[in-house]
Amino acid sequence: MLKCRLLCVGKLKEHYWREACAEYEKRLRPYCRFSVTELSESRLPGSPSGAQIRQALDREAAGILSAAGGSALVALCIEGDSVSSERLADLLRTAAARGTSEIGFVIGSSYGLSERVKQKADFRLSLSALTFPHQLARVMLCEQIYRAFQINGNRKYHK
Repeated sequence: MLKCRLLCVGKLKEHYWREACAEYEKRLRPYCRFSVTELSESRLPGSPSGAQIRQALDREAAGILSAAGGSALVALCIEGDSVSSERLADLLRTAAARGTSEIGFVIGSSYGLSERVKQKADFRLSLSALTFPHQLARVMLCEQIYRAFQINGNRKYHK
């Protein structure tokens, strides 16, 4: 069974976001081994310089890559490919067919991801050209992973 991991910089603060993610985690149990790893976000001053942001992203990258282990990585970033739900389902199906046992979806901090993480990624994914709060992006990603498994299983969830 494929293992799908969310590697997220930062924690979900509000209970309703945690409950939404927990619901998708429950729904995903029959299809994959799903888990969420929350990593520490680097503290920055109110108006950080570009150098301070790069240093913070580099510190976060070390934690992300350590937590990822041998996972195939999908980095969520604005310059990533915007794909349909069907295409995401195809990416998961193809990865599993090629023998990939573990996929790690990476959501960075509010400043994004380090270039090191993006370069290490097997795929760069953009959820949308719109900007969303990180908490909502995590819920949306959970839902899309669930939808992908529903598509691959020919379930009626995806209409």
